[in-house]
Amino acid sequence: PRPAKRSGQRRGAAEPRGAAEMLSSPWARFYSNSCCLCCHVRTGTIILGVWYLIINSVVLLILLSALTDPDQYHLTSAELGGEFEFMDDANMCIATAISLLMILICAMATYGAYKQHAAWIIPFFCYQIFDFALNTLVAISVLVYPSTIQDYLHQLPNNFPYKEEIMSVNPTCLVVIILLFISIILAFKGYLISCVWNCYRYINGRNNSDVLVYITTNDTAV
Repeated sequence: PRPAKRSGQRRGAAEPRGAAEMLSSPWARFYSNSCCLCCHVRTGTIILGVWYLIINSVVLLILLSALTDPDQYHLTSAELGGEFEFMDDANMCIATAISLLMILICAMATYGAYKQHAAWIIPFFCYQIFDFALNTLVAISVLVYPSTIQDYLHQLPNNFPYKEEIMSVNPTCLVVIILLFISIILAFKGYLISCVWNCYRYINGRNNSDVLVYITTNDTAV
């Protein structure tokens, strides 16, 4: 009889695309699954989304109260010492619409992190980038045009708290203090952006991971 053919076993395993992309990316060294040194980036994103959701909900309640009772929150030009009104009905409606949009974006980020839907986190991440860019422009404007701080202080109403004390500070020291304060805010916002981005990469990589497939073939001939 003819000798039997040797049975063979093939095993193929595909590496997860998310892990491969992570290793090949130049930003891989900034990737981390933990945030604030104590929790997972997914948990941190949920907490951040809920926190922003609470803040914007409070702002929306204040705006709705101002719309229902405009006399209570309406500051006239005489009170401000200028030739404009602090907040008119059109601005109130715009601020209300922005608050509603922010509530929707924060709710999407919280839901996306909880249910592990990476696409739902993108609007919140874009908002973070936009907010960081605005704060960066403020820091650059203060650095390039330091005199704008004094002009802004002069435009404040006379009954503004600690206005005289702030104006009595040396202009150079005031600029340094404001830039230091903005730098701390930018560093904190940048860290939050990295946490949300790492959460997006974690969920996206987990959803796109390939399942290990084992194929076994036994061919025997006599």
